[in-house]
Amino acid sequence: MTDVEIKAAVVRALGRIAPEAEPASIRSDVPLREQVDIDSMDFLNFVIELDRELHVAVPEADYAKLRTLDDAAAYFANRLARAT
Repeated sequence: MTDVEIKAAVVRALGRIAPEAEPASIRSDVPLREQVDIDSMDFLNFVIELDRELHVAVPEADYAKLRTLDDAAAYFANRLARAT
């Protein structure tokens, strides 16, 4: 899966949790929670959506690694590369 595909999957998952989020306005270097008004429960649901979208379970200890779109893409690229 390419970086672009991973980022698109992350944005789709975010959109399911925060439908008011404008995908085109999501900056890759700004914390997602600052860009989209989500609380901790919404973030947990976001992580669940990422698991469904990418088939990669994210342990709670790794939640901080999903801070920005770039962070999430790097995290999932690494996890997906190790899975193959």
